[in-house]
Amino acid sequence: MTDNVELARRLGLGELAETMGIEILEAGAERMVARMPVAGNRQPFGLLHGGASVVLAETLGSIAAAIHGGPEKVPVGIEINATHHASATSGHVTGTATALTLGRTLASYEVVVVDDAGRRLCTSRITCLLRDRPGA
Repeated sequence: MTDNVELARRLGLGELAETMGIEILEAGAERMVARMPVAGNRQPFGLLHGGASVVLAETLGSIAAAIHGGPEKVPVGIEINATHHASATSGHVTGTATALTLGRTLASYEVVVVDDAGRRLCTSRITCLLRDRPGA
């Protein structure tokens, strides 16, 4: 599992994710867990889940899909459907992505984002198309 966490960091933590403080706790094609501080990531009017938590969910889904596809596949065409239940006001949010479909051309996940008290804040369904990596 440790190797997958390092791989996940290399695959998915771009400048925006690093700026937002996303920390990968567990990494695998079937399950990904990451957390992010609320401070500095809140959107206007307290709409954290209109922006930052969707970035967290999208990051989890795309990294998990990349791990599933291996070096031969590239995740593209991500689609997100999110339901926002509440806003976080402090502490951290933690996202857990659980695989729904893992195939040769498609990977889909359910991502649940909770606050430090375990209160569900956001539920997302994420689908990534997997294409052959050029030259693989």
